Amino acid sequence: MASEGIAVEKKGPLALVSLRRPDRRNAFNRAMFRALEDAARKLATPPLPRAVVVTGAGPDAFCAGFDVNPDNPMVAEMMGALEQGERGPIERSIGVVRSAVDRFVELPVPIIAAINGSAFGGGAELAVRCDLRVMDPDAELCFSEVRLGLMPDWGGGAALTHLIGSAASADLILTARRVGADEALRIGLANRISPPGKALETAVEMAGAIMRNGPQAVRSALTVIRAGRELSLQATLDMERRTAVDLIASGECLHGIGAFLTGQAPAFPDPPPEGPNWQPGGSK
Repeated sequence: MASEGIAVEKKGPLALVSLRRPDRRNAFNRAMFRALEDAARKLATPPLPRAVVVTGAGPDAFCAGFDVNPDNPMVAEMMGALEQGERGPIERSIGVVRSAVDRFVELPVPIIAAINGSAFGGGAELAVRCDLRVMDPDAELCFSEVRLGLMPDWGGGAALTHLIGSAASADLILTARRVGADEALRIGLANRISPPGKALETAVEMAGAIMRNGPQAVRSALTVIRAGRELSLQATLDMERRTAVDLIASGECLHGIGAFLTGQAPAFPDPPPEGPNWQPGGSK
């Protein structure tokens, strides 16, 4: 499935999402935001994948963020709104961005960013809003918005702060400096560094390790992990207890425990659509 710079390929329980505008370093225009939202909507249709990997086309860029280009109508609309002193078009443009990104990253399955090259501006924001990040050793992240008199608005500023803390986030966002793979791993911005040129392969291997586990267990644990970014410790503990009860009651552990007791590898079935934490069409 391919549409307007976004391609989705199903490989068994894995969904591979490719950002495909290599001539623009995979930067987003309005059509690409709509294609991302459409891809997320289709991926949320049962049967859901057990993991999603997102990467960029070409060897040099994961995503250059928003396509700041005079040929991009969103740029012309924003500049026109500024000249007229109007807020409405600006709010609508940010609404297009956030609707697409939110729907994608809120899919109720693990999302892994395979950062195969530079991820600047919104591209860095998209990466940090994923659950896990694998970086090529030559890849760089840069929250470059302030250089244009802008700020993160794909949800990445808030996500970065929850990920690495306010002081480290202020360093990266306010200076707009580039962060290489080694530093990203050290500060918790990246989970793994791949061999050169193997970010996608390493991310797929990580997805494979996830997909061998109980899909309802993975989704349930992921729900608590994501909620823990916003809830207090006590509220997260309470949610973890309730979610664990729901998960055990679903019976998925019968497959895992039964296989363990017989010394076999478990073969977990796909959960029913009405299973724990499944959300038709995303949460938006």
